[in-house]
Amino acid sequence: VELKEARLERVQKHEAFSFYKLDVKDIDGMQRVFDEEKFDKVIHLAAQAGVRYSIENPRVYIDSNVIGFTNILEGCRHNSVKHLVYASSSSVYGSNTNMPLSVHDNVDHPMSLYAATKKSNELLAHTYSNLFNLPTTGLRFFTVYGPWGRPDMALFVFTKAILEGNKLPVFNYGKHTRDFTYIDDIVEVVRAAGDSKSVFQPDAIGGVVEFHCRNVGLPGGKSPVRMIHWKRQQFKYLMMFSAIFTIPYRTGSLTGTSNLSPYSLTLSAAVFSSNSGVIRLIPTSSVGRKGSTSFM
Repeated sequence: VELKEARLERVQKHEAFSFYKLDVKDIDGMQRVFDEEKFDKVIHLAAQAGVRYSIENPRVYIDSNVIGFTNILEGCRHNSVKHLVYASSSSVYGSNTNMPLSVHDNVDHPMSLYAATKKSNELLAHTYSNLFNLPTTGLRFFTVYGPWGRPDMALFVFTKAILEGNKLPVFNYGKHTRDFTYIDDIVEVVRAAGDSKSVFQPDAIGGVVEFHCRNVGLPGGKSPVRMIHWKRQQFKYLMMFSAIFTIPYRTGSLTGTSNLSPYSLTLSAAVFSSNSGVIRLIPTSSVGRKGSTSFM
């Protein structure tokens, strides 16, 4: 909560910013926001995130990611919104073993409830695009990291352990790989998607529907990094070392992600490699004060 409040404090000074304290599952509250703001376009990034917590508390994921997303769709539908851009996830690829991952791959076998809710977002968006001519674009993010990120994400957990001299956990015996995407690159993609038009796709009966999903990660499947490598990078930049211990595979986790088809507007020439991203992340994750991306 403190991290969210610190983020809010930074953006409230902007004249064009309005803040509504409400839950996306609140039907009346969401309707009021759409009625008052009269949005031309909507970028929807609010969600209950995380794979492991979805196993422990599935109901909150249904509330936020399914009911809440439906409220967004209804608001767009009834207020003539020209384009909805929303956050999906690379988790939708589930048990898919074809690497690198492509938007043309099958995503019918999610491995966590979180992934299932994100898949449902894409299905609901396609339905609203088809039935109500609402243009939609889903962005499948690949492990976003950077300043002001969630403290439960692996890189913050690693940094905290290193600074405190604790042992570092390595899940799946260090075999996990991930396509990491730095937050600045994500921001550019989201802005570009909001400014662009959605894409017309053929439907099953010979027509077209204004719906699209895109992978958002470094291009060409060239960037997946083993988690053990990330730890070594952090040792280097913190000039500290911690012992490593391995842990078996955790249910619901993808063993690897690697992106084949980058969002063509920006990530074909992404700014931040994994090395430069870690360099920018470490100072903000180790400050340990309110307003940093430390461990609150």
